[in-house]
Amino acid sequence: KQIDFVLEIDKEKNILRQTHLTDYRRQENDAEHAWHMAIMIYLLKEYANEEFDVAKAMMMALIHDIVEIDAGDTYAYDTKNLETQKEREEKAANRIFGMLPNEQKIEMIELFNEFEEGKTPEAKFAKTMDNFQPILLNDSNNGEDWKVHKIKKSQVENRQKSSQLGSKDIWEYTSELIERNVKKGNLIDE
Repeated sequence: KQIDFVLEIDKEKNILRQTHLTDYRRQENDAEHAWHMAIMIYLLKEYANEEFDVAKAMMMALIHDIVEIDAGDTYAYDTKNLETQKEREEKAANRIFGMLPNEQKIEMIELFNEFEEGKTPEAKFAKTMDNFQPILLNDSNNGEDWKVHKIKKSQVENRQKSSQLGSKDIWEYTSELIERNVKKGNLIDE
C-alpha cells in the first residue's frame, strides 16, 4: 500500500500551475511548488508570529497539493473553480490518502485538513508560504503571469492578506512586492 501511494503521488509532478519559474521558461509543477514551500518554511521560520513545529509544517507543505492529482490545480483567481475546490479536493484526499494503511491514511487526512483549516501555528505559517512562494516567482519573472491573466492589485491583496496570520513580517514584505508590481504595471491598480 505504501509503495502504491509513493508511485501514485509521482503524478503530482505532472500537475502544472499557472505560476512560471523565475526564468519564465516553463510553468512550475505542484511537486516543485511543495518542495519550494518546505524549504522556505525551514529557512524563514524566524519570521513566524509564533513558535511552531517546523517538521510538521514542512510535511503540510509537501502533502497539501497531492489532492490536485485528482482535483486539478485551481488558479488562485479563478472564482468559478474556487466554488467547487473544497469538494473536489476532499474527494481526492479520501481516494489518494486512502491508498495508505489506515493509520497513515488518518494521519495524512488530518494533516491535510489541519492545513486547510489554517488555525494552528503550523498551518498558519505553511499557508503563508503557500501564498508567498508564488508571489516571489511572479515578482521575479516581471509579473508575466499576472499580466497574462490581467490580475488586479485588490485580487492579490485579498489572496495575500491571510499571510499576516502566519507572519506579519512576510505580510509587510509581500505588501511591498505588490506595490512594486503595481508601479511596474504588472498588476492593475483600480
